[in-house]
Amino acid sequence: MLKQHLGSLVSSCLPRFLRVGLNPPSSSGRRWFHASTPALHIMRMTRLRVVDNSELGKQAMLEGKPPKCIGIYKRVQIGNTGDRIIVAIKGQKKKAVIVGCKGKLIKPLVPRFDTNNIVLVDEDNTPLGTRILAPIPHSLRAKGEYSKLIAIATRFV
Repeated sequence: MLKQHLGSLVSSCLPRFLRVGLNPPSSSGRRWFHASTPALHIMRMTRLRVVDNSELGKQAMLEGKPPKCIGIYKRVQIGNTGDRIIVAIKGQKKKAVIVGCKGKLIKPLVPRFDTNNIVLVDEDNTPLGTRILAPIPHSLRAKGEYSKLIAIATRFV
């Protein structure tokens, strides 16, 4: 009786995969938690959120398959607010502009967002949508190349 009680007590303290007899999720000795800090910028394979009302962006977000960054138009392969990137969205390659980053930025007076926001654009920085649904930072106004984005934006931060 005591042996059964101790056995059930020990098995309740063990993780589920040891009680059932399965292999651990990572048998290569990796940690089960993240030891590194989260990235403060956008790099390759980062999931993004389309904030304009383009058909391609709406379909991808509704299907639950957000676009991923596959390239950044900078020598250093790190993107921040205002940078141009290439994204893979619904099996296509499109260009986009980052209008909001999750991480803390080094530049002063640039707001921090809850999600990594992008706006899909053409070759000549013309947006594919007709309206931007999320607030965009005032720092984009200083850059003259994004005047078309500023024109269709509804809110600024």
